[in-house]
Amino acid sequence: MPQNLLLRRLPLLALLLMAGLLAFFGREKISLGTLAEHFQAVTAFRDSHFAWAAGLFVVAYVAMVAFSLPGAIVATLTGGVLFGVFPGVVFNVLGATLGSMLIFGAARMGFGGALAEKMRAKGGKVARVEAALRENEWSVLFLMRLLPVVPFFLANLLPAVMGVSMRRFAVSTALGILPGALVYTGIGAGLAEVLARGEAPTLASLKTPGVVLPLVGLAVLAALPMVLRLWRGRVL
Repeated sequence: MPQNLLLRRLPLLALLLMAGLLAFFGREKISLGTLAEHFQAVTAFRDSHFAWAAGLFVVAYVAMVAFSLPGAIVATLTGGVLFGVFPGVVFNVLGATLGSMLIFGAARMGFGGALAEKMRAKGGKVARVEAALRENEWSVLFLMRLLPVVPFFLANLLPAVMGVSMRRFAVSTALGILPGALVYTGIGAGLAEVLARGEAPTLASLKTPGVVLPLVGLAVLAALPMVLRLWRGRVL
């Protein structure tokens, strides 16, 4: 492999290596149980050092997305628990968007052209996604975030190898994940009330307006794919 090509691929290879190591060694640490266990200490740090708490949270979220670690939903809930619906949703969207941009940039620097050719050759859903991107880039980028068309990691990679601009990718990512982030952040804000009382998050303790209303929103989001397909026909 030519040296300059290897150097271009190093960022993506490093992300993949770190993703594997962190997923293996840290997967049990990312849980609501861990958050509940350390709730008092974490909220005390937040109250005394808000800027540091917000910055560290966003950096941790960026790393989780960039390294494709499991537990993104728990991280989003944590944003709601620690910072409320607002500014929690801002921190969640910022972390997810920046992490996605790191994957996008690493893929653009590394495997872009060769990977795109292999994907085209295989056809199937990837080929349909590319064709749809060529036809209406903005709409498909938003749909890839709103609907489970492809996994989140692939939704970061595919636009990179298919020539989408970083600006369009960043804007569509931030706006496309906003509805889901708002719902999960709202659930997290409701969980904060439960944890503040020293209770474990059980089904009984979650029957509060602060949790139930966002759950209704989550049900609406789950039904959104069916509504959109009935309205527009199956796009992808």
